[in-house]
Amino acid sequence: MSDSFCLDALSRLPHGGRIRQAAARYGIALEAWLDLSTGINPNGWRVPQLPASTWSRLPEDEDELQDAARTYYGTGSLLAVAGTQAAIQALPLLRAPCRAGVLYPGYTEHAYAWRRAGHEVVAVRAEQVADAVSGLDVLVLTHPNNPTGARFPPSRLLDWHLNLCAHGGWLVLDEAFIDATPAESLAAYCPRPGLVVLRSLGKFFGLAGARVGFVLASDSLLRQLRAALGPWSVAGPSRWVAIQALRDRAWHRSARTRLVAESGRLQTLFEQLESVHQDGCALFRWMVTQRAVRLHDRLARRGILTRVFTDPPGLRLGLPGSESAWERLETALKEVGA
Repeated sequence: MSDSFCLDALSRLPHGGRIRQAAARYGIALEAWLDLSTGINPNGWRVPQLPASTWSRLPEDEDELQDAARTYYGTGSLLAVAGTQAAIQALPLLRAPCRAGVLYPGYTEHAYAWRRAGHEVVAVRAEQVADAVSGLDVLVLTHPNNPTGARFPPSRLLDWHLNLCAHGGWLVLDEAFIDATPAESLAAYCPRPGLVVLRSLGKFFGLAGARVGFVLASDSLLRQLRAALGPWSVAGPSRWVAIQALRDRAWHRSARTRLVAESGRLQTLFEQLESVHQDGCALFRWMVTQRAVRLHDRLARRGILTRVFTDPPGLRLGLPGSESAWERLETALKEVGA
């Protein structure tokens, strides 16, 4: 399979979370589903009642969001955006056509955005990155990778960044799933020329609907990105929620401990299935198995939605959000693994 074919095939796969489609396909009521397809923290930061003023005023860049984010991420050079998807779509427009390597399998929107902007896109598997980086202008890594959970030591990432930066290249790190293991992040190394780090409140904080993300990069790149995105990119209510969530250090600590433990619990459940290789991170587990499509279907018939992939054949499962959901998943895995 050629690199270009890999990326084209992957770009046709849907995102997780399409619970209404699953309900219609399998004839199971919407409220009866256990949705494990997204990797979003099922016990995210609890949103309090918002001040009425957040709905009646235009968003203001001079609020406390920048300071809260700078403290949380450990860098002074960042830009709030309407979810990192906005940045994923805009960043390729800020470079002349070049050769961009994108981790494969991975989050499909990266490859799609770079190709759509006229760049040559090369699929790079985790074991190929070290050899491929010298032939690239841009390297895009989701770290930890989605869906495989693959990750690289910060020292290796910094070496690749230096290689790319030496000829005006970029290392783009999508760190959507890294908040539970912040020591693996390169956020604190920003700003550096050619280093772009994307962070989001969607996964760890469980605030995907708020559409709040951050781009950590050099001031010059952030100015270009701000001009491309225009004013009021993050809604006022979302900004208020983000400030409170980013400042809640006690919740950060407890959530990290809980998520790492629950990921280990999910790993243990996977071990009862035969012919399965697994990996993952604190927010999801990934199993590689030739039975992926069959397992996905059999779980769906029990009202449990997972994310299925075909190259390599695998399933990604997020974390159940309650003890009853854990028991339901354990029972289903025993049944489908027989």
